[in-house]
Amino acid sequence: MIEKVGVIGAGQMGNGIAHVCAVSGLDVVLIDREQEALDRAMDIIRNNLARQVRKGKLSESDRDAALARIKTGLDMSMLSDVDLVIEAATEDEAVKRKIFTDLCPLLRPDTLLATNTSSISITRLASVTDRPEKFMGMHFMNPVPVMKLVELIRGIATDDETFQEIRALTERMGKTTANSEDFPAFIVNRILLPMINEAIYTLYEGVGSVDSIDTAMRLGANHPMGPLQLADFIGLDVCLAIMQVLYDGLADSKYRPCPLLVKYVEAGWLGQKTRRGFYDYRGETPVPTR
Repeated sequence: MIEKVGVIGAGQMGNGIAHVCAVSGLDVVLIDREQEALDRAMDIIRNNLARQVRKGKLSESDRDAALARIKTGLDMSMLSDVDLVIEAATEDEAVKRKIFTDLCPLLRPDTLLATNTSSISITRLASVTDRPEKFMGMHFMNPVPVMKLVELIRGIATDDETFQEIRALTERMGKTTANSEDFPAFIVNRILLPMINEAIYTLYEGVGSVDSIDTAMRLGANHPMGPLQLADFIGLDVCLAIMQVLYDGLADSKYRPCPLLVKYVEAGWLGQKTRRGFYDYRGETPVPTR
């Protein structure tokens, strides 16, 4: 039975995963390389918990109990007694591989491993660990406290016991699971990112402006936000990384990243997190940049 979870990476996904684990009654150890990232993560968790209290989804005592369950630190040796580690570092295979290589010697032999990768091969990441049969993908959606879905992805070596334990844990968090085979970008991003990439091509080729494209998809396809606004929310660097995984992994020209997406990433215009992407967020209201 999983009762204590380690989360590596205190960014947007990691702090959300720590939040839902703690609210579900799990003890959490949140690890990052930078104290500033941990401090920022805890501020976000406090604010998100406060919002849930205001909306009547959580009592004040439950909020206080959840916060008390989260410990933070800079040293992965703090994970020596956890039952499961969920890696939520940046979407870079080399970074993830190094984390798992450094992590495994610090863990109990029975500790399970999961990665929150949105696109990278689970089988390949598992191969650098000493326990590929206890390794699988848990792809949470962003923002984690709000979105109901978690994609569960088995690598070629993942055993049934690991899969069943992690599925039970995911359901304990109040999430709905969708099982995906270990192919590039899994289900959600295999469908979503090519749509976003096509929207960027539509902009690049002058078919429509940023505003026209987003308005058309919001009102014409009933999407809650337009594809370019969504790209800014996800992060254009993340969008590019996933398209490159699809293009490299499936060798099909339909997954070629749009040159305009590449140009925005090269400019450092990564969306909301850098305050410029397909929209400029530096004023009171977002303004299209094209």
